[in-house]
Parts: sequence; C-alpha cells; structure tokens
Amino acid sequence: MSADPCPCGTGSPFATCCGPLLAMERQAATAEELMRSRYTAHVYGNAEHLWRTWDGRTRPEQVHLDDTRWLGLEVRETVAGGPDDTTGVVDFAARHEGGELAERSEFTRRGGRWFYTKEIP
Repeated sequence: MSADPCPCGTGSPFATCCGPLLAMERQAATAEELMRSRYTAHVYGNAEHLWRTWDGRTRPEQVHLDDTRWLGLEVRETVAGGPDDTTGVVDFAARHEGGELAERSEFTRRGGRWFYTKEIP
C-alpha cells in the first residue's frame, strides 16, 4: 500500500488511513472516517467499497463511477457518528475539476459497522 498522503485530506499516509478500509482489513470507527474512505474510493475508482459501505436499505443495485477527477475534500461539520453512536451526520464539500459536490450525509451504525444511508436535503 502507498505511503503517499491519503486523498481524504487527513495528512496521514494512505497505507494507514483509508487504505486498510478499502482493502477490508478493518472497519471505520466513525461516520466521518467512513465518509473519508468513501471519498477516497471515488478518487481511486473503487465502486466495490462504495457499494459495500452503502446501507442495503437505500443503496442501488450497482454503483457506477464516472471519470470525475477529484481534487480535495473538506469536512465542514460532523454531528455524532462516534464509536458509541448509532447514527451520524457528516457535512462535506468535495472539489473536482469543474466544480464542487457539497452534501450533508446520514450514516447508520449496525452490527458494529458504519454505513452511508442517504443525503439529507
């Protein structure tokens, strides 16, 4: 795994940040950590990670990625979503060539695992 900085913006190496989550070597401890790993999955084109970390009650049958070039992530706010919580909200902005994707996302923790549930309008 790469010692390069993780695309998620923490400043940590990919090999110790989102890399183990994408490789299924460990689970995200918080909703924010899962959201950061999902951003990194977009950067690397890892649709499998996006699918398996999407709540089965709300996810599509397949996850399709386009060729968007992602440039950076800013976490604006995190509400709950800690290791002992069952829900969490992460507000973020992801920059890409051509613009920005801003979203307020809901996460749910079930069976000790965090899942992306949906965008909150």
